[in-house]
Amino acid sequence: MTYVVTEACIKCKYTDCVEVCPVDCFYEGENMLVIHPDECIDCGVCEPECPADAIKPDTEPGLEKWLEVNTEYAKSWPNITQKKDSPEDAKEWEGKEGKFEKYFSPNPGSGD
Repeated sequence: MTYVVTEACIKCKYTDCVEVCPVDCFYEGENMLVIHPDECIDCGVCEPECPADAIKPDTEPGLEKWLEVNTEYAKSWPNITQKKDSPEDAKEWEGKEGKFEKYFSPNPGSGD
């Protein structure tokens, strides 16, 4: 098992989760984070830290797509280990549907 970051992170990109991760397995894209599944130790401390409820165990049904997204982009995006300010409009994006198709960016973020 691993944890994955889901669509709920897109355009919210809260980084509370990266501060508590004991193995620094978060990677930063332009408008979301991902978890490297081979580095995640399944401790679960990140899950309750996410204000957007975007982190889920990959054992939940229907998360296969997100495991693929996390796996693919963790290979090319920079590592992030320190909390950053969230986008100013993050609250407005919480709970919105269909963000992946409309707003996902494959571009890397800046990392630490």
